[in-house]
Amino acid sequence: MTATQIRQAFLDFFAAKGHVIVPSAPIVIKNDPTLMFTNAGMNQFKSLFLGEEPAKFPRVADTQRCLRVSGKHNDLEEVGIDTYHHTMFEMLGNWSFGDYFKKEAIAWSWELLTEVYKIDKDRLYVTYFEGDEKEGLAKDTETYNFWKAFVKESNVLPGNKKDNFWEMGETGPCGPSSEIHYDNRPDSERSLVDGATLVNGDHDQVIEIWNNVFMQFNRLKDGSLQPLPAQHVDTGMGYERLVRVLQGKNSNYDTDVFQPMIQFIAEKSGKAYNSKAKPGEDGWNDAVAMRVMADHIRAISFAISDGQLPSNNKAGYVIRRILRRAVRYQYQYIGFKEPFLNTLVPLLVEQFKGVFDELWNQKDFVQKVILEEEISFLRTLENGLQKFNVYLVKLIDREEKHSLAKKHDLLSEEPKSVGESLKKGFDLSEDINKILTGKAISGDFAFELSDTYGFPLDLTELMAREKGLIVDIEGYNKALTIQKTRSRAATAIDTGDWVIVKDDDTVEFTGYDETESVAHIVKYRKVKAKGTEQYQIVLDKTPFYAESGGQVGDKGELVFPDGEIIAVTDTKKENGLIVHFTDKLPATIDDALTAIVDATQRNSTENNHSATHLLHAAMKQVLGAHVNQKGSLVNAEYLRFDFSHFAKVTDEEVAKIEAIVNEKIRENVFLKEERNVPYQQAISSGVTALFGEKYGDFVRVITFDDKFSKELCGGTHVKATGQIGFFKIVAESAVAAGVRRIEAITGIAVENYINEQSKLVQQLKELLKNPKDISKSVESLLDENAKLKKEIEKSILEKSSGLKNELAQKVETINGINFIAQKVQLPNADAIKNLAYQLKDIVSDLFLVLAADIDGKPSLTVMIAENLVKEKNLNAGTIVRELAKEIKGGGGGQPFFATAGGSDISGLNNALEKARTFIV
Repeated sequence: MTATQIRQAFLDFFAAKGHVIVPSAPIVIKNDPTLMFTNAGMNQFKSLFLGEEPAKFPRVADTQRCLRVSGKHNDLEEVGIDTYHHTMFEMLGNWSFGDYFKKEAIAWSWELLTEVYKIDKDRLYVTYFEGDEKEGLAKDTETYNFWKAFVKESNVLPGNKKDNFWEMGETGPCGPSSEIHYDNRPDSERSLVDGATLVNGDHDQVIEIWNNVFMQFNRLKDGSLQPLPAQHVDTGMGYERLVRVLQGKNSNYDTDVFQPMIQFIAEKSGKAYNSKAKPGEDGWNDAVAMRVMADHIRAISFAISDGQLPSNNKAGYVIRRILRRAVRYQYQYIGFKEPFLNTLVPLLVEQFKGVFDELWNQKDFVQKVILEEEISFLRTLENGLQKFNVYLVKLIDREEKHSLAKKHDLLSEEPKSVGESLKKGFDLSEDINKILTGKAISGDFAFELSDTYGFPLDLTELMAREKGLIVDIEGYNKALTIQKTRSRAATAIDTGDWVIVKDDDTVEFTGYDETESVAHIVKYRKVKAKGTEQYQIVLDKTPFYAESGGQVGDKGELVFPDGEIIAVTDTKKENGLIVHFTDKLPATIDDALTAIVDATQRNSTENNHSATHLLHAAMKQVLGAHVNQKGSLVNAEYLRFDFSHFAKVTDEEVAKIEAIVNEKIRENVFLKEERNVPYQQAISSGVTALFGEKYGDFVRVITFDDKFSKELCGGTHVKATGQIGFFKIVAESAVAAGVRRIEAITGIAVENYINEQSKLVQQLKELLKNPKDISKSVESLLDENAKLKKEIEKSILEKSSGLKNELAQKVETINGINFIAQKVQLPNADAIKNLAYQLKDIVSDLFLVLAADIDGKPSLTVMIAENLVKEKNLNAGTIVRELAKEIKGGGGGQPFFATAGGSDISGLNNALEKARTFIV
C-alpha cells in the first residue's frame, strides 16, 4: 500500500464505525496559554474533555499534523539520528466523547491492524497501566482483560506511569493508556531475544505505533487528579511509523513519505543516500543531513501555511530554529552554499495535495518565505564565521604573531597583516593551526555565536576541531542556563486551579447584540505574574468580546447589586472559555451582576475592525488576488494589517487603496451578518477564509457589499460603513520575508491626524510669509540653500589651498622625516581631510598632525606617507589614539590616515607637542 492509501484506509475504517471525519487543526495553537504548537491529536478537543463545551459529535476521526520541538514533548535532537522521530508528523486518531470506551477502542484497533492492514499478530505487543501507588491509581485490569481476548498473554505487558499514563502537560486531561508495539526484527533475531523484553527500550526496530488513551482525569496545578465529567477515548497512531511497518522498511525515512525528497537532495548534491550507514562510517553525516532536511521542511512549511512566520520570539523563534538547523546541515555536510531548502517545497506540496490543501493554496508564498530566510541565515553564517576568525586572532599572542610574521617575511607589516589575514579567514600556513592547537574557545563566546548568529553548538565545535581547538562546554551551559533562568523569570506565570461557583457548562456570548448583560460568575482563579496578582473570571453570560482574530479584548466593568464595581482590564479566550481579567474579586461571589462593556472603546475598535475588512478587499483589487492576511491587530487607536506581498506598496497604490476604502465608507454600506452558516456553504459562496484559523462546522459571515468584502469573522463590527467616518493609511513597511504591513487610522483618530497636519502646514505658511504656492516656495528655499552650500564649499577649498602653501613652508626635517604639526581654522572634518591629502601630494616623507576646534569640539588628524609607514613602522591609527588622550578622547583609522575627537580643547597644544616624540 502507498502512504496515501494507508491514510485513507484508516479514515474509511472509522467512518464505517460511525465516526465523523474532521479536518486537522492548525499546527500553531491559539487561545491556549499552556501550548505553542499542536503536539498531539487531542489538543483541539481539550475543551471537550474538560467539559467546557459540548461535543458536536460523539465519535470523530482525523489525521492531525503535530509538532514536537519544545516543552514536555520534544523530539528535535533525535530527528535524523534515529529512524522514527520527527518534528512534524501526522497522528491518525479516533475519538469518543462520553460514548464508547475501552472495550470498543481495543477491539477496533486490533481489527484494523490485523484484518485490514494484515499485520502479523505475533509481531504485535500491547501494554496496559500497571498502576501507581503514589498516585493512588490501581492496575488497569479492565484493559488487561480486554486485550487477553485477542492477544496471547505473553504479549500483553504491564507498563509504568512514564509509559502508560498519558498526560498532555503539567496540567490538563490525562489517563491510563494502552500502547501497541511492533517488532520489526528479522526472525533470526527474534528467536534469540524475546521482543517483550525490548518494548519501550528505545530499540529502533521494536517501536510503538499506536496509543489508546483512556481520558478519565484532569491534572490540577497542585498535582492532584480530578475525575473528568465523562470518560473519553483519545487514540493516536504515528502515521509515518505505520507506513514503515506496512511497507516493510527498517526506517520511516525509507518509505514513500520521505524518499521523494531524500532522493531529490541526493540527485542535486551528487551524494548517494546510504540508509544503512552507522555513526562514524562513510555516508553517515550525509544521511543524517538528508533526513534532517526532509523532515524539517515539513515542519517549516506547515507552520508557515498555518500563519506562523519565522521570527525572533516564541513560536516564530522555534520555526526559525528548525529552519536554520536544516540550513546548517545542508551547508555543513551536503555542501549547498546557496539557498536550496526552499526547492523541496513543490515536492512536499504535491505529496499533500488533497490532504492538507492549505499548503497547496499557499505554495508560492511558503517557498518564498523559506528562500528569504535561507538567504538571511547564509549571510549570518558568513558573519558568524568572520566573528569566529576574529576570535582566533585574540587567541594568538603578540610573540606568536611576531614569530609567524618573521617566518613568512611579513615582519615589516607585523602584527597587523597577520591579524588581518586571520580575520579574513586566510590560512597563511599550517603553522596557525599548530599555534592554536590545545587552546580553548570560551563558553561565553560559543554562546554568543549561538545566541547572536544562530550557530548551533555542534557547528562551533566542528569549526574548533578543524583548528585543533576545544570548546568550554561547561561555560557554554552556564551561559545558557543564565539566559533561560532570566527568560523564565520574565515570563513566569503562576496560575491557580479554577474555583467552581456555579455548575454550568455553557457560556453565552451576547456581545454581538448588546454591551450590557446580567450574569453570574461560573468560576474564577488567581494568577500571579511578575509579582502582580490578578483574577480571571468566567461568567455564564457576557457581552465582553475576548481577544481573537486580531481584535483586542473588551474592557469595562462588573457592577454588583450592593454598588461594588470591579474593573475588567482585559478579556481573553482559553479553550473556548471567555475569561475576564480583574484586579480583585467581589465581596459576594455568587450575586447576580451586570457586565458592562466600555462602549467608547468598543465603537472605536469596531471602526478599525470593519475598516480592516474593507482594506483587505481594496488591496486585492489594487495589488492582486495573491494578497492574503498574515496577521492583524485591531484596537481603539489604530489598525495594523500584515499581508502577503513581495514588493513595497507604492505611494500611488496606497492612494488607490485609500480611495476605494473611503468610497465604501461614503456609500454607508450596511453590515450583512450571517450566523451559524454551514462552513462548506460559506466557502462555496466565495467567502474569504484566513489560513491558520480553525473554523467549526458552522461559521459567521461578515459582508460589506456582496461583490466587495465577504469574510469569515468572529469579531464585532459597525452596523454600516458610514460609522467609520474616514480612513487613512499612516505607514507601510516590511515585517518578514514576503510579508508587508500597513498601519491605518479611522474616525476621530483621522480627524486629529488631519488637524495636526493642517497645523503644521499653517505654521509653514507663516514662516514662508503666506505664499500662494507652498511647494514652489519650499523648492526655491532648497535651491537657494544648495547654491549657498556650493559657495561655502568653494570658499573652504580656496582657504584650504591657501593653508596648504602656508603649512608647506613650516616643514621641519627630523631624522629624514618632514614634520608638520599645526593648528588650523577650518569648519569641518572634510575640509581638514582635504587639506591633509593636498599636503601629502606636495610634501614627500610627510608626518602631518593637524589640530582644530570644530564647533567647540577638539579634533586631531594624522597623515603619514606610505613609505614611512613601511620603513619606519609608523601607524597613524596607533599614534592618533595616543594623542587623543591629551584631549580626553579617542579615535583610529588606517596606518597612513587617522582622526580623533575629544572633549578638552585645552589639550590641543599638548597633543601637537606630543606628536614630535614619535619621530625624535
